[in-house]
Amino acid sequence: MIMTRRRLLRASAATSLAPLLPAPAFALDYPTRPVHWVDDTAPGGSADIVARLVGQQLSDQLGQPFIVDNRPGGGGEVGLDAVAHAPADGYTLFVVNSVHPVHALLFSGTKFDFARDFATVAGVAIGPLNMLVTPSLPAKTVPEFIAYAKANPGKINFASVGSGSPPHLAGELFKMLAGVDLTHVPYRGGALALTDLLGGQVQVLFSNLPARDYIKTGTLRSLGVTTETRSALTPELPALAEFVPGYSATVWFGVGARKGTPPDIVDKLNAAVGVALMDDKVKAGLAVLDSSPMPLSPAALTAMMERETEKWVKVVRAANIKPD
Repeated sequence: MIMTRRRLLRASAATSLAPLLPAPAFALDYPTRPVHWVDDTAPGGSADIVARLVGQQLSDQLGQPFIVDNRPGGGGEVGLDAVAHAPADGYTLFVVNSVHPVHALLFSGTKFDFARDFATVAGVAIGPLNMLVTPSLPAKTVPEFIAYAKANPGKINFASVGSGSPPHLAGELFKMLAGVDLTHVPYRGGALALTDLLGGQVQVLFSNLPARDYIKTGTLRSLGVTTETRSALTPELPALAEFVPGYSATVWFGVGARKGTPPDIVDKLNAAVGVALMDDKVKAGLAVLDSSPMPLSPAALTAMMERETEKWVKVVRAANIKPD
């Protein structure tokens, strides 16, 4: 196209004005108002504890409240719906947890596709579950538990915080690899499950809720941790894999946002979470849950979720797990 004098003058004027026009820099002042961090589980659970712990540090660091917004219900659908219908501006985040990789498989009618609707922001924490049993159960070791369960098929109740939850998946994997028949009893939250375990209504719970005081006083017994090797935080407890080859289950948490959230805001949040995880109070709080900081980039967290999906899909299908 031939550039006329008029077009040339217009182009020159636009070029000279370009430096005066504001360039996209969404993260420059972010956040300028409170940020809602949606947790699709009930208050008092491990996800809630982690979010409040890290959220407080983010508030101190970035100068705006990070409000943990509990939206339990519908197997996570209520919380995900709130995020999916919020603007993609970084002011509505959600707690990504280890159940999200199998969410679509568990809820065939779900309206959401994680890769399509949501984006990963940062890794936060990872840790094992404790295999907790009531003292009334005669088993004091994993081999003794397996022998007792095989002698009493279907008579041992194991609790979880809902079908498809990390404690449920951990229990189903144990059943498969150990060859035992346990009866699953789902609850609407970790605190409720732990209360009934203490009361003897159920006999087993795979949990990462604070239980050290119960274990020390003998109110509960831990048979081991669910990671492949012993935890550095509780080296006295065996890994279940020492007795059940191939067994491994972890609970992890991260930060997610709506797809389309500006990359510079994602980067700012990722960096802020990384700083928060270096805070001594945050480390100590995570240690109470037998968890450790897990600073990950968005790409690394996405890759981890893909690996987790491949693993747990097999368990969900083999155990024919259905939503509550």
